[in-house]
Amino acid sequence: MKKFSKWLNVFLVVMLVGMMAACSSNSKETSSAEKIGGAEGTKDEKVVINIAYGNQPGEPIDQLANKWKELAAEKSGGKIELKLYPSSQLGSEKDVVEQATMGNNVIVMAGYDFLMDYVPDAGILTAPYITDSVDDLLYLTTTDWFKELNTSLNEKGLDIVVTKTVYGERHLLTNDPVLKPEDLKGMKIRVPNNQMSIATFEALGATPTPTPLGDLYTSLQQGLIDGAENPLPVLAGVKAQEVSKHLALTGHQKFITSWVGGAEFIQSLPEDVVQILRETGNEAADFARGVLEEQNEQVLTDFQSQGVEVHEVDIAPFKDKVKPVYEAFPNWTPGLYDRIQELVASQK
Repeated sequence: MKKFSKWLNVFLVVMLVGMMAACSSNSKETSSAEKIGGAEGTKDEKVVINIAYGNQPGEPIDQLANKWKELAAEKSGGKIELKLYPSSQLGSEKDVVEQATMGNNVIVMAGYDFLMDYVPDAGILTAPYITDSVDDLLYLTTTDWFKELNTSLNEKGLDIVVTKTVYGERHLLTNDPVLKPEDLKGMKIRVPNNQMSIATFEALGATPTPTPLGDLYTSLQQGLIDGAENPLPVLAGVKAQEVSKHLALTGHQKFITSWVGGAEFIQSLPEDVVQILRETGNEAADFARGVLEEQNEQVLTDFQSQGVEVHEVDIAPFKDKVKPVYEAFPNWTPGLYDRIQELVASQK
């Protein structure tokens, strides 16, 4: 009988320990849910959102992301936490946009040239020499035309969260000087992996070579490409000037970009969270534009001190060369180029 009593006590102790472990496990799961939050959580739960971009720490885009993180936390009273993933840590721009369409927890900086894979008309915002100023491009994002564009993107599983990001004016940094379009003949130029960038540099006579931004320096160093194009702070961020020593100020694209999330994911968030994300994202974009302007001047000075030859070029021949790009996309809405020009003219 004593032996039976002894084993009964052991059995009860084991059962008690098991119950305590289960309670502990449930507690941890609840804690995790409260930490991540989302549409199904309570109003007091923290919402953690992944923010992805290809740019390096310290660049204007990275400073924008950090400012956004700070403002979102402040305005939400600590409810919103943005986890930043610079340097393409979550994958290439194209891949992360695809992840977003599948409902993943991510908001990614994406050029409108990447979004044209989903809604072709989006690409017009990154067409070469499409407007005379960045402000004209920003104006376009306030129009009914742009609202229609975002609605079409929603139907494809994407939602533009932030519209006001100025990425910069794109120039050419090459191994050999480029003073006119003909100088690009036979040159392998690194471009983002999207239709607009490829079509632009084909029209200019170069051989466009899609390469992830993070691989740009190595590709230059190994001779896989002969040059690259991007805003000055981006070129400096990947240290391209250490290899290529000729900068042509072509300004072939005045570039704005979006921060886009999956429509399913954005709709799963509480409305107040989405509103804060949009407001603070645009506020951070305004801040980063000032950073960009300061860095442009500094980078130009730094490049010259590092032996980079800066070439002021006549952009008229470049503009003429890229005109076929406006006719290169048969899936654009008929008359799209003219509509954009009319919209820009209407606000002047």
